Amino acid sequence: MTLIATAVVFPIVFSIGGAYKRRENALAKYSSIKAHGRAIYFASRDWLENTDDQILDKGRRLLGELLNGCRTLFLHPISEMTKHEENVYRKFSELSAFIKDDLRGNGLPSGETSRCNQFLSKMIVAFEDVKHIYQYRTPRTLSAFSDLFVTILPVLYGPYFAAVSKDYAPSLVYVLPIMFTMILVSLDNIQEHLENPFDQIGADDIHINAEKYVDQLGLK
Repeated sequence: MTLIATAVVFPIVFSIGGAYKRRENALAKYSSIKAHGRAIYFASRDWLENTDDQILDKGRRLLGELLNGCRTLFLHPISEMTKHEENVYRKFSELSAFIKDDLRGNGLPSGETSRCNQFLSKMIVAFEDVKHIYQYRTPRTLSAFSDLFVTILPVLYGPYFAAVSKDYAPSLVYVLPIMFTMILVSLDNIQEHLENPFDQIGADDIHINAEKYVDQLGLK
């Protein structure tokens, strides 16, 4: 029991805690991208003396394409990150030009323009944080250590329960090994599902709904 607790349960629980914190941090940064993007859109809608539907449509389109680019990046393997990452940076660049040409160019005061650039800067910082969560996992050596013992422990404790069952109940030789194996494998699966919060495997993953976000921008 001490071997199981120290070699398997503790590392897996530690990994689950680390993966859960990464997921919560990714959610906070994702909400920052959405909130500051919404603030830029509200600036284009409410801060200009003479705004029009063309500017608003362009703002919604750029923000939708940005979120869609983020979703595409995080759904694909890390080996394809460079290709999709360039598209996201391109959308940030287009948002920067939108603030300069469409907002500042249509009479937005310099103070409010500077504030919009600050919103954009915070979006980029949040994106970089989320990207690093996507790019770097919890320590792989710790996970490999746990996987090794999850695999070999049933072989090791099987004879032990077979010997103990002689003094207690014959069913012990079947019930307890199966129960221990199910618990350990379940904990390992939980850790694997939380490891990448963007792969859409598991009920706790982060869903980037760019379409809903754009639709809600048009609400007043």
